[in-house]
Formats: sequence, C-alpha cells, structure tokens
Amino acid sequence: MSRLIRMDHTGHSTLAEWTGKGDAGFDAAFEAFRRELDAGYIGVVPEGEGYATQVTELPAEAGLVIMRRPIAGG
Repeated sequence: MSRLIRMDHTGHSTLAEWTGKGDAGFDAAFEAFRRELDAGYIGVVPEGEGYATQVTELPAEAGLVIMRRPIAGG
C-alpha cells in the first residue's frame, strides 16, 4: 500500500492511499497531490536515510510520498 502524507503541526496527516495506478485510490491521491502543489507544498519521495527526491508528478510505484512546505531562510 502506497501513501501520500502531508507534514504538518501534528507530525503528519495521511491524504490518500493506493495500491496501483489503475485503482480509485490512486486517482484520489493524484488529485490530492495536485491540490497540495497548488497550495505551495513540495512533493518528495524518501530515498533512504537522510535522502529524498523531489517530484512534480505523483509516482504510482512509490511507497511513500511526502508533501512539505519549502524551507524558509535566506
């Protein structure tokens, strides 16, 4: 089972779950992913301890996709 989560003040919230690209869960996850991007979130897929890859399209095969706010600073 794959999950789309958003990092927030509670730690994280599950936005959607799916088992494959062809199921209704993936369609819901795709829509949620787009909404989060439109709201200013960044999508990342964990790649092991301390590493993640930013994604702009929801990867159906990913086990976990995390939506997070950009890091502020300057």
